[in-house]
Order: sequence, then structure tokens, then C-alpha cells
Amino acid sequence: MTAKSKSRTRRVLHGATVIALLAGSAYFTIELRKEEQAKAPAIQAVTDKPVDSGAVADDGSQKWERLKNPARSVLRDGDGDVLATFTDGARTATLTGPSRTFTEPANTKSKVVTENWVRLMPEEWRKGSEREQWFKDWFKENYGSKKEDLFAIAFQYGDQAPPKKDADGTQYAGDAAFGPLNPNSAGAGDLRLEQSDFYDYLGQSYTFRSGTTLAAEPAKYRAMDCSGFIRTVFGYRARYPLMATDTSGDGLPRTANGMARSKAGVDVIPLKGVAPADRPSSTDVLQPGDLVFFKLDTRTAQRLDHTGMYLGNDADGHKIFISSREEANGPTIGDKGGTSRLDGNGYYASTLRSAKRL
Repeated sequence: MTAKSKSRTRRVLHGATVIALLAGSAYFTIELRKEEQAKAPAIQAVTDKPVDSGAVADDGSQKWERLKNPARSVLRDGDGDVLATFTDGARTATLTGPSRTFTEPANTKSKVVTENWVRLMPEEWRKGSEREQWFKDWFKENYGSKKEDLFAIAFQYGDQAPPKKDADGTQYAGDAAFGPLNPNSAGAGDLRLEQSDFYDYLGQSYTFRSGTTLAAEPAKYRAMDCSGFIRTVFGYRARYPLMATDTSGDGLPRTANGMARSKAGVDVIPLKGVAPADRPSSTDVLQPGDLVFFKLDTRTAQRLDHTGMYLGNDADGHKIFISSREEANGPTIGDKGGTSRLDGNGYYASTLRSAKRL
């Protein structure tokens, strides 16, 4: 066999292997489907009146608008459709892109068909940022790009998600657990232990910007609790600054309660309290990529104890979020431990207390 023939054979075998791996990843799937483009909900239902108009693009086909509650800049095309939304004080940007479908057959029949691509900007947005060079460079690189965004990253840790390794052989993505089994769960304890962070998943010590170094616990290898999952997606993978604890330094704190009460980002649903009466009267302000916070456990007094990332509407029109939870033993949009819906009066909808846009 010639060298050229051997090379062709290797390429065929490699292609067959990739196809087999993709076919085997049946529980969490991400698909780009042109035929489902029409089914995708709009990036954001902007219903309030503009407070002023911004700059028109050079070709006259795009226009900036300023909206309030929360204060934000919206970029529209010539037909008035929303292309992107940027919120004052937040680094999270929601861009319109090709339609994708996210599913999790293992735990739910729900699927999220969306045109939303959620990315982090290098700086917080403020009025007039569209005229600054840092934004022009960032927007040129990211608008229309199909490189992985926060949604794609989040789904790389679901049930049977295939492993991903860096050049040094460290697995940085793949099926994640919530945490090790709790030896005291026969009593009043939880089924699984919490406090598994991104460095526990990696199995490596990590030094934070504050200089604090925390060591991974072997028992928590390949695990991340609810806040650890958010820190993995936004922090370790997307590079949002991380705090070692809830109290040291600036950035995203360690726990759901710390995140909700921190000054990071913008509170789009302000925390009023943790009692049932403090449930938000409306969730219409939510935008894909927002962090949502819950009060689940009556044993934790005034502390919020669960967090996830809002994805938008599923194919049935329900508001869906993804989070790592002990019942599903890892990240899920499914029904184990309560349906992942923020509308209606289900378990998570009734325990929602606040939301933040990083």
C-alpha cells in the first residue's frame, strides 16, 4: 500500500470513529438545524419603548436603540429584528445566530430550539460602548461565529457527554456528577455531598487571583455542584473572574447565595427575600444566559441554595433552565427532582427568588 493510500485509509477510519462517537452521545445532544430556524423564538421580546436611538451602522441596515428596565442597548437589523442585546453593567451578550436544538432524552422530553448565542465580552457594557474599539473588535469576531458559547459549554457536562482533553491530557469537559454519595443520607442528610467545584472536577489544585490555592478532593473528582457548575461554565471555561470563597476578592463567589447577593453583574430580578411571598411576580425580564437563584431547603434559614442558567423557551413554550442537581447527579434540563421550568407553579418556579445577568 502506498503512503498516499495509507493516509486516505487513516482519514476514513478517523471519520468513522468520529461518527461513532457522535452517535453514542445520545443523552445530551446539540444540533444545528436550518429547517428548525423558523421554530426558534426571538432572541428577546423587547416590548418597552426606546428611550433614545443610537448610531446607525455604516451601511444603514442596522440601528442601535436604548431600552430600560434594565438599561440596555439593542442592535436591530433593517427589518427591526433584534440582532444582539447588551445590558449596562454586564459582560453577558446575547447574539442572534443559527438555530440550535438542545435535548436530554434521559431525563425529559423537552427540547430547546434557539437562535440565542450567549457570550462574554471582555468588558462590562455601558451606554455608548458600541462606538469603542474594544467592542468593535469583539463584535466583528463573535457575531455570526459558531465557536462554542456558554450554552454549548454547559451541555458538555451532561449525562454521557463525551470527554474533552487539553494538550496536556487533562479532561476539562465530559459527563459530570453532582458530588459523592453522602454517607449520612440515611438520616436527614442530602443524598449527595455538595461543595464540588471546577477544580474538583479537574482533579487539580487551583490558584485564584487572590493568591489563595485550593486543593481538589479525590472523592469529588469529575463532580460539580450547582454553583460549581456555573463557575465551571462562566469562570473556568469562559474566563469570568472567580473568587475562592464568598468573601475574598472580586468576581463570582463560591456559592449560590454568595452569587445572588454579590455585586457581580446586574440584578435583573432583585432579591426581596427568601419566603414564598418573595417569589417574583413576573419573569418576563429574563434573557438567555441569566443566572437564576432558588430557595429550596428550609433548613438553610435566609440562604439561597440553588442556581442555574436560564436558556429561554423550550419547544412547548416553557421557560427552561439548566443546573447541576443531586437527583440527576449532574447538569440537567430534565425532570428528576423537579421539572426545570420557571413558569407555572412547579417546584422550581415556586422557589425562584432572584436573577442576575453577569
